[in-house]
Amino acid sequence: MTDASPMIPDQRRASIVQSLHRERVLSFRQLSDLLGVSQMTVRRDVAVLEEQGLVQATTGGAKLAPRLVWEPSRAEKASSEIAEKTAIARAASTLVRDTMTVYLDAGTTAHAMRPFLEHVTDLTVVTNDLATVQAFIDHPRADLICVGGRVDRTNLSTIGRLTRLSLAELSLDLAFISSSSWDLGHGVTTPVEAKIEAKRAAVEVAERSILIADSSKYGRFAKYRALRLDELATIITDATLPDSDAEALSSAGVEVVRA
Repeated sequence: MTDASPMIPDQRRASIVQSLHRERVLSFRQLSDLLGVSQMTVRRDVAVLEEQGLVQATTGGAKLAPRLVWEPSRAEKASSEIAEKTAIARAASTLVRDTMTVYLDAGTTAHAMRPFLEHVTDLTVVTNDLATVQAFIDHPRADLICVGGRVDRTNLSTIGRLTRLSLAELSLDLAFISSSSWDLGHGVTTPVEAKIEAKRAAVEVAERSILIADSSKYGRFAKYRALRLDELATIITDATLPDSDAEALSSAGVEVVRA
């Protein structure tokens, strides 16, 4: 097979990572067909990604590395697991009632809740996500609080100590927490230390905290733990979370909703 793809190596490797987010494990032949390149090219790309800590080579293929070394960019997140995030956002939005004050953590899943909150009245939305702020500007019946702090340009959010201090002055009914990596053993984790502050502060001032994270993030972990799963009232994920994982979470006392 000859390489016919116009993609440069970085584009191919990003596509490999995105495909593995969806499928968990893929053979070299499957990746070759997806990218339109030779299996030898795929093997070289996987070797580079393995050196970067993003994937693990398996016998005849590759899978996502369990350790998350760095956060995907906002653009990468926005183009992945769209249907799953929409289902999670719809389910999460059913918890929101009139007059509530809710925190929407930075991320594309929380951002996806916007269309489902159109008819909630006297709503106060608190967020550290700049794209979510923009999305709620035209909400006809919502008060909007943008939490300040240092701007993370890659993910269009505010992070760090100033974000935590702002959240500490609020009282929330619900906190919807996002994550790029979560599992039973490690909890909610992040490779970016400054992101811990907002998540912890929101949970501390909320009556109820809910993790909204799709199943492609499950089983992955990063070096900084933001929250234990038992600090959350509920986890809303998508229907493709395997039964065995859902049962393990439930056995540990974690309420799981698969949307």
